[in-house]
Amino acid sequence: MKQIHIFFLSAVLVFAVTASAKPSKNAGRAVDLKPPDGTILKATYFAAAKPGPGVLLFHQSNRTRKSWDDVARQLVAAGINTLTVDTDPNKTRKQRWPGDLDAAFEFLSSQPEVKRDFIGIGGAGVIGGENSVETARLHSGEVKSLVLLSGETESLDFLRQASQLPELFVVADDDEYPPIVEAMELLYVTASSPSRKFVHYSASHEAPWLWYEPFDVGRVPASGGHGTDMFKVHPELPGIIVDWFMTTLIKTPGHAPADTVASASVINQIQMPGGVAQVTQQLIEARRKDPDAQLFPEITVSTIGQDHMRAGEPKLAVEVLKLVLLAYPESADANETLAEAYLADGQKELARQHAEKALVLLDSHRLPASSWTDTEQYRGEIRRGAEKTLSKLEEKQG
Repeated sequence: MKQIHIFFLSAVLVFAVTASAKPSKNAGRAVDLKPPDGTILKATYFAAAKPGPGVLLFHQSNRTRKSWDDVARQLVAAGINTLTVDTDPNKTRKQRWPGDLDAAFEFLSSQPEVKRDFIGIGGAGVIGGENSVETARLHSGEVKSLVLLSGETESLDFLRQASQLPELFVVADDDEYPPIVEAMELLYVTASSPSRKFVHYSASHEAPWLWYEPFDVGRVPASGGHGTDMFKVHPELPGIIVDWFMTTLIKTPGHAPADTVASASVINQIQMPGGVAQVTQQLIEARRKDPDAQLFPEITVSTIGQDHMRAGEPKLAVEVLKLVLLAYPESADANETLAEAYLADGQKELARQHAEKALVLLDSHRLPASSWTDTEQYRGEIRRGAEKTLSKLEEKQG
């Protein structure tokens, strides 16, 4: 296959910063970043009202850092400090890495209001995507979230190895630089995190190939499908990105809910002979490294267990639903569903224990009823299920 389009960066760390006059509220302040080679990188820093995580945003080759302004303002309003950076188009990739990337990262993480162990990285286009993945690789201990729009990277090994890094991938079929859809799909299928998410804006067909993204900017007419250009065509996208960073940097730092498609290999394994035991061991090992690690979504694997119940296979249902409860022990839903399976399998005392546990969890209001929903309507369904199980147990005793 012909070269898709890669062009880029290199150096070592040292940076200097100068600030512009005092900015207006939420406008951000202009800063100059100075990598070791002495060149100046223009950037804008948006400070949140109180200490919190930070996000570093890189733009695509045919745009500037201003294309991220709306997202940056929304992030600041959500309590996330944000730095947008203009990369130097006159430098090759080897000339930019790692100096330019480290200068930007160190400036953001050194700000007094930034919690430097909770950093998110976002990038658009080929250059922004490469910059983002390489920065995440260089600072894997601090980077807890990654967002990629219409990009690609040669660091596929990093995505394969970063099994617990939450990653959001966004691409559109009308992107004017094909085969970017296939490039993004390659990143997604290579990444191993079960909490990765793929947002794909579909069209009847992909745009025709006209030229490479990083070269001769302006040669290819913009269609609104590439990188930050998607914000105008898909106005909900900035909110999706902001919500992703809020989830992975504030609500559950370093974690996002496991995704069914991203967990496909594990879900398929569970349905194979001996698969539940294998995945149980995988989960135990993953929890040794990260107590909050998840390998699959609660509701998806619960559905597999309930399918066994509907098929009249209570023992298989119990096996699967015990794995669900191991992964989500504080879920009232998981406890109630397992109670039904135990009852169908004739294990009365275990059925009673888990039905009662489900009611205790519901009554405490300490946690959501399940990892996937917490509506009053669904809480009511869980309660009715648990009470029905207990009622059947009393009838059998009588």
